[in-house]
Amino acid sequence: MLDAKLRPLIDPPLNRLGRALASAGITANAITFAGLALGLAGATAIALGHIGWGLALIIANRLADGLDGAVARARVPSDLGGYFDIVADFAFYVSVPLGFGILAPANTLPALVLVASFVLTGVSFLAFAVIAGKRGASTEAHGKKSFFYSTGLAEGTETIAVFIAMCLFPAWFGVLAYGYAMLCTLTIVQRSAMAAATFRD
Repeated sequence: MLDAKLRPLIDPPLNRLGRALASAGITANAITFAGLALGLAGATAIALGHIGWGLALIIANRLADGLDGAVARARVPSDLGGYFDIVADFAFYVSVPLGFGILAPANTLPALVLVASFVLTGVSFLAFAVIAGKRGASTEAHGKKSFFYSTGLAEGTETIAVFIAMCLFPAWFGVLAYGYAMLCTLTIVQRSAMAAATFRD
């Protein structure tokens, strides 16, 4: 919901840094995998009770996620890079609730519910992208991407805001997880309605 609105603010500085990294010979895929390692380390830190470190690593992961696209734009974006990027994103997204689920038994059920909602949201997102691409649809509302990005209520910005809130207020993990799972479910309904309107033969 907020991703497209933030792009005009965050893209210019990211693009400048991305051009500098590309000039230094750093590839977008290298940043993607480094960012994934940071994100998984953050989830591990949370699982071990080091939530402050987890928060710092989550923020580092998101910075890397913005930079890999900036480097790709400075070089030549590739379909393989787009594939690695989305897989790394969802691996990171599910790892954070998993970390909280391991941290405390009371978090297990809300963590499972949130992960399930992420999976279904991801399926709706990717299914929409495949069919939109098959029909030749395109959009740059989220910047130049390797495939079609459909808008939804729960996107990257909202997810990171919730993760940060979970780290700042870990005792509220269950409430935040259930609440965000509901928003993800609404996103699936919204995207399904968009699909019904857009893909109707």
